[in-house]
Amino acid sequence: MFTKKITLVLSVFVALFIFNGTLFAQEKAFPKKGEGITLFLKRHNRVGKEYHDEFVKLNKTKLGNGNSLKMGVKYQLPPLKGAAATVARKPNYEPLFGKEMAEYKVTSSELKGCCFYLVSGHGGPDPGAIGKMGNVELHEDEYAYDVMLRLARNLLMRGAKVHIIIQDAKDGIRNDKFLKNSKRETCMGDPIPFNQFRRLEQRCDKINSLFKKDKEVYKRAIFMHIDSRSKSHQTDVFFYYQDKNSESKHLSKTMKSTFEHKYNRHQPGRGFTGTVGQRGLYVLRKTTPPSVFVELGNIQNSFDQKRFILSDNRQALANWLCEGFITDYKRYRKKLK
Repeated sequence: MFTKKITLVLSVFVALFIFNGTLFAQEKAFPKKGEGITLFLKRHNRVGKEYHDEFVKLNKTKLGNGNSLKMGVKYQLPPLKGAAATVARKPNYEPLFGKEMAEYKVTSSELKGCCFYLVSGHGGPDPGAIGKMGNVELHEDEYAYDVMLRLARNLLMRGAKVHIIIQDAKDGIRNDKFLKNSKRETCMGDPIPFNQFRRLEQRCDKINSLFKKDKEVYKRAIFMHIDSRSKSHQTDVFFYYQDKNSESKHLSKTMKSTFEHKYNRHQPGRGFTGTVGQRGLYVLRKTTPPSVFVELGNIQNSFDQKRFILSDNRQALANWLCEGFITDYKRYRKKLK
């Protein structure tokens, strides 16, 4: 009887071990257009010859000529090893935030049940508006992206689901005054087209596709930009909403009142001249979820530039935008009752 019990326990242990091993090894994914094995594995955090060789062994019967990847075929990924495996298992880890900021703690459930779609700047081949401070160029895309990443982190820390639509795998959240321009940005891994219309269409299609799958009750998109006007034209943050969309209008007004309150508190007597208005911008017309389009200021104006180049100011912008979302979500929940 005792021998039978030992045999049974060992059998269960072995079965569990095999079952867990199988689960771990069965991670699969589809390749994207134009990807070879190296790029495909890199996208899934598997870099080096060891991963490459193991991948070929695992998928030998599914590969095309010269070990090419076939579209529409799901390939088995080699198990992650060492530090990469530890990182992959961390539930609150977003590598897009950079090494120092990748880990975050969920500190509240204020935005549980919310889903956000975040888009910044132009992306890829188009750096957007360009200003100058002395001999240094200031690129819209880099500063808008940094604010957007900070906002994404804030939202995640409050329990929200967040889709970062425009991504740069290298930049992360930066505290420098002068942010170097790059053309690495992708639309969630896909190359960003050179054609302006195609760029806008791509991000709208991505948002709308995700929107259909997401089950959260409160889903909102935000498009973040920095305007370019004459050097003498100082502007506050201003907001645009979708035509004939009351939720978009509510959100934009809430954002404006949040910024107004913050300026009155932190810079009493300064006043706030930011505005809210409806505009027929392509991304507002073609995006399904209620959306807000935010212009963070004038990149040519020396006063406005201080709003972008100081990392504390970029964090403040992200904090206030996050607070605006929280306030709007509270209003929305009351409406549902």
